[in-house]
Amino acid sequence: MTDSACIPTDTVSAATSAAGGLTIGQAAERTGLSVYTLRFYEREGLLPVTVRRSPDGRRVYTEDDLEWLQICASFRASGMPLATIRRYASLVRHGPGNEAERLDLLRGHEQHVTAQIGELTRCLDLITHKVKVYAERLAEGTADRLWSPPPAPGDHDG
Repeated sequence: MTDSACIPTDTVSAATSAAGGLTIGQAAERTGLSVYTLRFYEREGLLPVTVRRSPDGRRVYTEDDLEWLQICASFRASGMPLATIRRYASLVRHGPGNEAERLDLLRGHEQHVTAQIGELTRCLDLITHKVKVYAERLAEGTADRLWSPPPAPGDHDG
């Protein structure tokens, strides 16, 4: 598989290797995705190839399938919409000749994620500042003067 991601390279048990792949439960365990999610990804057309079936009709996952599932999980974790993953999988499924379109799709999402990181960094900076202020005020014994709401209209002292 040419589209790769960094995934653990755990060894498959001899029994699993002899059977020619992983069951859906084993694939779920290896990827950290639920069995429901694996079925959902397949049903939604997010995989570039059809998951192989055993003679009794059970799904049999290959190492390439697991690698692709990790890619999908990373795309989803980064906020990529299902429709975009579906489009990307479709392009991969159709093979060579559409690499520029794949690149455009990935660049667009890269820009989106970069913007998200920028916004999260700004939020983290504010939170870090507030933590520092609260820690200092608590240490000084002046925390009771932090962000006190103004009296409500009609409230009177005395």
